[in-house]
Amino acid sequence: MHETLVAEAADRFGTPLYLYDADVLRTTYRRLRRLLHPRVDVFYSLKANPNISVTALLRAEGAGAEVCSLTELRTALDAGVAPENIIYLGPAKDAQQLRACVRAGIHAVVCESFDELALLDRIAGEAGRAVNAMLRINPARRAPGSALTMGGKPRQFGIDASEAAGAGGLLRGLRRVRVMGLHAYLGSRFLDHDAIIRNTREVLELADDLAAVLGGPLETVDFGGGFGIAYFDNETGLDVEALTHGLGEAVEPFAAAHPQCRLITELGRYLVADAGLYVTRAVSVKDSLGETFVVCDGGTNHHMHAVGIGQLVKRNFPLRLLSPYEHDAPRHQYTVTGPLCTPNDLLAKKISLPRVRPGDLIGIERSGAYGPTASPVHFLGFGAPAEVMVLNGRPQLVRARDTVDDLLSRQRLIEPGPTPVTTPGGNMQRTDIIAALRSGIGAVTGQQVVNLTEDMRLFDDLDLDSTSMLELLVEIEETLRVQVDPEEMEIADLQTVKTLTDLFVRRSEAAAGAC
Repeated sequence: MHETLVAEAADRFGTPLYLYDADVLRTTYRRLRRLLHPRVDVFYSLKANPNISVTALLRAEGAGAEVCSLTELRTALDAGVAPENIIYLGPAKDAQQLRACVRAGIHAVVCESFDELALLDRIAGEAGRAVNAMLRINPARRAPGSALTMGGKPRQFGIDASEAAGAGGLLRGLRRVRVMGLHAYLGSRFLDHDAIIRNTREVLELADDLAAVLGGPLETVDFGGGFGIAYFDNETGLDVEALTHGLGEAVEPFAAAHPQCRLITELGRYLVADAGLYVTRAVSVKDSLGETFVVCDGGTNHHMHAVGIGQLVKRNFPLRLLSPYEHDAPRHQYTVTGPLCTPNDLLAKKISLPRVRPGDLIGIERSGAYGPTASPVHFLGFGAPAEVMVLNGRPQLVRARDTVDDLLSRQRLIEPGPTPVTTPGGNMQRTDIIAALRSGIGAVTGQQVVNLTEDMRLFDDLDLDSTSMLELLVEIEETLRVQVDPEEMEIADLQTVKTLTDLFVRRSEAAAGAC
């Protein structure tokens, strides 16, 4: 995107902002559509970027929609996606969500447990309607090459393949729900096309197995997606031509054997990441102990992805200076940070750029996926940024930035009573730290860990990655009022509940000694 368009958008709508290029969205979709097997439908996963204008543009190109909440369902419908081109996923659908699916008449509800099937059957009966359902199957095999593995290990998602194999009687006994398809999603951000092709073959084999359980042909098979984007210098982008050729070879015999079966691949990141640019403005440039910092008006509060995906070691997203002299040879090394009161707010660490001056615009590329919605936009009350789409050469606002009034409008003030006076003293107890850790894990993952033990491993047992670990540290710092400097941390501190607890014990003792 030309820097004059970026500057125009920044001047009109302020910074920080997300800028989406409609031409890139169209080009990405059309190229993929041209290369894919004609029997394969593309459904857009709104979780990657739920902006209604992004959804409407992809709908106009021919994409269906995969949604996971009432808001996403409403977005897809309002964007013009036909109900028959919508599927609804999610491991914790309640009665309200299922009723909305029944009312809308969507293509299928993807059920992730037998309890959910029973609830959907009851709701459909109350509405006097027949409803299509697909089973989300959790395959027995783990998918190598994925940045986020979704199958082959215990997960809250889906029904284990071994459980589904013996459920024929239960499925045929449903009164109003017709199980007519299968969904399987083995992983995310694959950069190896052979892994995606291999996964697709396995899902199609699962589909044949499920058809045998049901005693009839399947009408829809969603074999997932997970197409990756290369964010970092040492990564090689997905070979889309080799991928689509291999997918065609995998799909063709299944499509020939099941001529009435609809085949779906669901894609989010791959469709929108390249079309997005996060634009922030340098507020100050300053030196500290030999390191030069560019402090910007936006940071990880809007772009948590930029801290690194699934990595303990910080790696930089593609970042460039968006100023008239941006094409000058890099001459300086900078650490680019945001406005948050935490040292974790790093957009880029020791990156080479032309000379940066206060007021310059800085852009993070490949930022169209998992931006504001996967970031702590409410931290410190900054709110969500503006979102702008460049359509037909014109920057147009597609989401207004949050204002102070927006952020405060849903709060309710109650006057506090007298506050008892307490005297500070003594070091923090381990039980306090573990309680803060349990609360932080719940806030970050959305899953409450009741029996949290000190020998639990943070990454393996609790399924944290580097992004959620940083969010967890911020949560604990805010709860305990104890700050931990990432520069002083070791990887060993992040191994188990005990090692992380020990770290905060040391920091609280140091803080008490300083007082």
